[in-house]
Amino acid sequence: MATHRQLVEAELVDEFDHPLPPWHPIQGPSDASTMWYAVMRKRTRGIFIGTLCIRHTERQASLEEQGWEEVPVSTIGP
Repeated sequence: MATHRQLVEAELVDEFDHPLPPWHPIQGPSDASTMWYAVMRKRTRGIFIGTLCIRHTERQASLEEQGWEEVPVSTIGP
């Protein structure tokens, strides 16, 4: 997992600022903060998929029950 800004700085985006493979964008507000949002991931078919959810909600608990895990902020980066 990496922020869009981190991918841009690492030159891992195309001329339209879309992430280059194997990176894929996840849906979320452009001003999402890890103070309010949890970055979640799940390994499926050999790759990680990701999503954002508001912290400490039923949605986060539901995702965790389905095998999703919260990504530690310190590990977010290219």
